[in-house]
Amino acid sequence: MIIKEKEIAGTVMRLETGRVARQSNGSVMVTYGETTILAAVNAAKEPREDLNFFPLQVEYREKHYAGGKIPGGFFKREARPAENEVLTSRVTDRPIRPLFPKGFKNETQIMITVLQSDGENMADVLAGVGASAALMTSSIPWNGPIASVRVGRVDGQFIINPTRSEIADSDIELVVSGNQETVVMVEGESDGATESEILDGLKQAHEVIKEIIELQNDLLSEMNVVKDEFIIPEPDASLISAIDEKLGSQVEDIVNIGDKQDRAKAKDDMISSVLASLEESYPDDTKTIKSHIDSCFKEGFREQILATGKRSDGRSTSDIRPISIDPDILPRTHGSALFTRGETQALVVTTLGSKRDEMIIDSADEDYKKNFYLHYNFPPYCVGETGRIGFTSRREIGHGNLAQRAIKPALPDYDDFPYTIRIVSEIMESNGSSSMASVCGGSLSLMSAGAPMKGHVAGIAMGLITDGKRHAILSDILGMEDHLGDMDFKVAGTADGITAIQLDLKIEGLSFEIMEQALQQAHEGRMHILNIMNETMPEPNEISQYAPRIMSMNINPEKIGALIGPGGKNIKKIIEDTECEVNVDDDGVVTVAGANTDKCNDALEMVKALTFEPEVGMEFDGTVTRMMTFGAFVEFVPGREGLVHISELEWHRVDKVEDVVKPGDAMRVKLIKIDDQGRLDFSRKALLEKPEGYVERPKPPRRDGGGRKPFKKRRF
Repeated sequence: MIIKEKEIAGTVMRLETGRVARQSNGSVMVTYGETTILAAVNAAKEPREDLNFFPLQVEYREKHYAGGKIPGGFFKREARPAENEVLTSRVTDRPIRPLFPKGFKNETQIMITVLQSDGENMADVLAGVGASAALMTSSIPWNGPIASVRVGRVDGQFIINPTRSEIADSDIELVVSGNQETVVMVEGESDGATESEILDGLKQAHEVIKEIIELQNDLLSEMNVVKDEFIIPEPDASLISAIDEKLGSQVEDIVNIGDKQDRAKAKDDMISSVLASLEESYPDDTKTIKSHIDSCFKEGFREQILATGKRSDGRSTSDIRPISIDPDILPRTHGSALFTRGETQALVVTTLGSKRDEMIIDSADEDYKKNFYLHYNFPPYCVGETGRIGFTSRREIGHGNLAQRAIKPALPDYDDFPYTIRIVSEIMESNGSSSMASVCGGSLSLMSAGAPMKGHVAGIAMGLITDGKRHAILSDILGMEDHLGDMDFKVAGTADGITAIQLDLKIEGLSFEIMEQALQQAHEGRMHILNIMNETMPEPNEISQYAPRIMSMNINPEKIGALIGPGGKNIKKIIEDTECEVNVDDDGVVTVAGANTDKCNDALEMVKALTFEPEVGMEFDGTVTRMMTFGAFVEFVPGREGLVHISELEWHRVDKVEDVVKPGDAMRVKLIKIDDQGRLDFSRKALLEKPEGYVERPKPPRRDGGGRKPFKKRRF
């Protein structure tokens, strides 16, 4: 067993190997504070020759026992991964994947399990550290290490690996992964930070990343790790020469075809032609031929941009594709917009709901509700293909979360717009950056739904082509530029600043100078898109007639019991009488939702009546609910009663209460007294005209000095 410790950002990080999961190819336990994760890695002995991609699987799982909880549901067992687990798996995968050798096809699995959580130190950033350390201690070929940290900012000061409570007060939250030289992955959000502020946060994160890498190297220094030898097989030189001869200038011609479908068809036709011409000489080398043509296509595409600055669709490196916007395209929905940018199109729909529509999150550390969420759907038809349907892919979860992060800071405050908001982005066409189209369409559909946004939100995807000496930064990348390029850098924000950011690289790092250029070029592109959005929809619509009406008010939390009533009697009566949904939070916020505004107002009035503080002298219209020999009880608001004593019914003497009133009678009363226990005494006669010549008789003196006969003890 080997243990190494180092203070990282004020808290001790501990790496341990050799005690648990010893049959894994590599396993490391990472502890930070009192949060512990286990990362175990394994790879198949033989490569998968039938695949044209690297079969890497990263699985992050949070066990409920880690937080001292039992899972909800019938089976009381962790089931399919929750959304945050999928997102953490993706964030861990993205910086690790490019560092495996090109052509490595041995199925590789990285399993990360949260074993314990202190509720404050986040386990997700430890996943990247654990995966890197486990790969380094294994025999699997991998060009690491890397490390991950979280960056927050509270009161203008950056904090590395902030606690959960510090994140709640932070206006920047970034998860950053990097190697010894630079940053390789970024995922996060902010409340409108500038490009320079984001860059400062990344630089501070990288300084701590280097410290964590030193800790991993320290652990590795006490181990004798021998990496498996991996040699990329060299193709037959004569075959490569024959392919190149057949290709001629076809690749260059196809690269310059602007339309995605036409370009794909031309490429397929070229491949078929080359395969047919070489079938007799090289019958068993179909995969090699296709692979080499793809490499030639990639090289031709990249060289054209680096040499001329011209892209396949004729744009310069900074040009944005034509944009068209169709707001309110589905008038029966609460809000909708069709956003089209080039060959990427998103139909985005906003639905407004009440508190009962909030999403319930049950995680190992905390349970909470979300009143805003965005779902992203990428059906196969959007790229003109058939494919598997019926489940939500990791890509869909990740893209939806990014768009949700981008829009969230621009939403109105809940007190001003007390709705649960669900946005659904249906991708109709895709040729680059459908997640950023979802951001733009989501902002427009919110305005269509009548949400008083703090400002429109737009997103843009940036690309990079580099050969180590030359580089070109591309604005608004196409799908091909994403696939064949070196970077996918998504930046979303308002006119005031950045709200979400995501960086993925296919190279081993990106200098801060290039990153600064990309951020500046992204800013210019974002402003261009925002101008078009503001021209199309400068102000929010009126709330749709098909959306529920939601109103809210604050009550004294001590009055919640009075509002609910015994067994929920009072609140149920409000719901029944007004046909509205009524919810009350522990802090005293009461929300009323219904289809009819007048009925919502009636429900609020009933809530006010149940929870207000009556004062002596107030008058009410009530109903007699029950009678006693000494008086009648009058309900002046649903669930609240007061007593009209028999002496307060009439100016003349009343022998029996039923001589004046009976149950169900309407009665106007005046509050004349509130006793120490909060009981209310009403008077009916105080609102009646006093009879002419009426003389009030003085009350007889009490025998005990106070007018009441003393209690006489009896013997039994």
